[in-house]
Amino acid sequence: MSRRPAPSRLFARSPLAALAAALVLPLTATACSGTSGSSAEARTAPRSGGHLRFALSSDPGCVDPHQATTSDALYAARTFVDSLTDQNPNTGQIVPWIAQSWEVSSDASQYTFTLRKDVTFADGTPLDAKAVKANLDAVVALGAKSMLGAGFLQGYRSTEVVDPYTAKVTFKGPNAQFLQATSTATLGLLSPASLKLPADRRCTAKLIGSGPFTLDGYTPNTSVELTRRNGYTWGSPLWRRPGSAYLDKLTFKVVPEAGVRSGSLTSGQVDATAGVAPQDQTTLASQRFAVLDRPNPGVPVALSANTARPLIKDPAVRRALQTAVDRDEVVQTVLSPSYLPATSALSSSTGGYTDNTKLLAHDPARAKSTLDAAGWLPGPDGIRVKNGKKLKLKVILGANFGPNQTVLELIQQQLRKSGIGLDLTLLSLPDYQQARGAGDYDLAWGNGTRNDPDVLRTAFSGKLLNLGRITDPELERTLDAQAAASDPDKRAALVATAQRRVLEQGYQIPVFEMASVYGISKKVHGLTLDSTSYPQFHDAWLS
Repeated sequence: MSRRPAPSRLFARSPLAALAAALVLPLTATACSGTSGSSAEARTAPRSGGHLRFALSSDPGCVDPHQATTSDALYAARTFVDSLTDQNPNTGQIVPWIAQSWEVSSDASQYTFTLRKDVTFADGTPLDAKAVKANLDAVVALGAKSMLGAGFLQGYRSTEVVDPYTAKVTFKGPNAQFLQATSTATLGLLSPASLKLPADRRCTAKLIGSGPFTLDGYTPNTSVELTRRNGYTWGSPLWRRPGSAYLDKLTFKVVPEAGVRSGSLTSGQVDATAGVAPQDQTTLASQRFAVLDRPNPGVPVALSANTARPLIKDPAVRRALQTAVDRDEVVQTVLSPSYLPATSALSSSTGGYTDNTKLLAHDPARAKSTLDAAGWLPGPDGIRVKNGKKLKLKVILGANFGPNQTVLELIQQQLRKSGIGLDLTLLSLPDYQQARGAGDYDLAWGNGTRNDPDVLRTAFSGKLLNLGRITDPELERTLDAQAAASDPDKRAALVATAQRRVLEQGYQIPVFEMASVYGISKKVHGLTLDSTSYPQFHDAWLS
């Protein structure tokens, strides 16, 4: 069994911290200590200048933080937008950023933010209460185009400009998860001029933020180019360096093949890379490249059921899948120690996680008996049949994580032993998202990253995107209640109930916990990972 963190207190006792605090695993690293760089870093003063080239595993697709849906898109967006708050990756505490302070009503339905007065967007316009209102209104107006923001702002009523630097955000009911949401790149702040652009144009336009870098341009399937913003003085208090970033320029290069990314790093064509393949981790470390890895909080990599489809609509089929998958074999055979077998509907680095190992124990005999009892009987080729229909499920997967297909091919073999067939369909990310929206699948392979247990509501609420076509009033009530609960003990209990419900009903068949794994050149220093395991470039510098 791979490493597993010890249980810890999930929600802080402070009334404000209780709204969003999360258990976060510490950063682990090979060939470095906590951040990128060598032991010589402590003896070398950081220097300004230089051009850092960072390889992405997939095309961002959209650089608008309000519409971005993938990690590769949010890596770039995070560099040119600031947020109202930030989240400490070690404690889960929400800390001031653009908002220097805030007040929360007793029922968590109103949030009043007092803003710094020295912040401007890169076009010179002030980041004031009107700009905050314009951003939140814009995210709501996007509707389903803001897949993540729609959940963060569910029940949004209005933002009142109390005075030039005070904004009061009101929801129709309690919304305890909102404070943590203000720390995300998804609710990052764009200039009113950028918000006036049509939604589709914002995906590829030179958007204007208030962040430490300015966006020079995005060329789809090629790169995102950024330049340091001089005069930047309002960075997160969690950053080491006050003032402007060290780097002159930052380029995100799209390099889809894992082997090519690692080769580009070792040959010096890039300075750092995301998505280091499990098989490349040891090789890079042996060549004295730093390998940073951190578990992703949120929803594990899983098979998510489309409950509207005739075969997977059967609860017995979904429950059989839970016990037919051998999660330990997947991690030990295909992945690396950076990844953990899933033990719940949340990853263990997420606040509110509860261990449901017993529900997910590998038990092929139980899977077979579950299917037998439901009338799914073995056919001539071993695949089960009921009422003349073979138990063969269509699985869609995106090409954004190298081991995806290999993992699913192993799961395909595991499930066949219980009489369940899988047809795997590998899609580009745009085609994958289109297929999910259209419902043309039985099971969808993927995960979701957020350092708050409300990620469960994003994934499984019938009131949001509801890609699983789930109709479950009991689950819906629990998800709504946890989002509204400001008492930490009450929220933890509701989150635990929601996790168990998701697993017992088989809406999700979690397999392993995703990890962000980065390869870093020896000349890169000061690169750290934030609370969502994304790289933070403001403090990075090149020797």
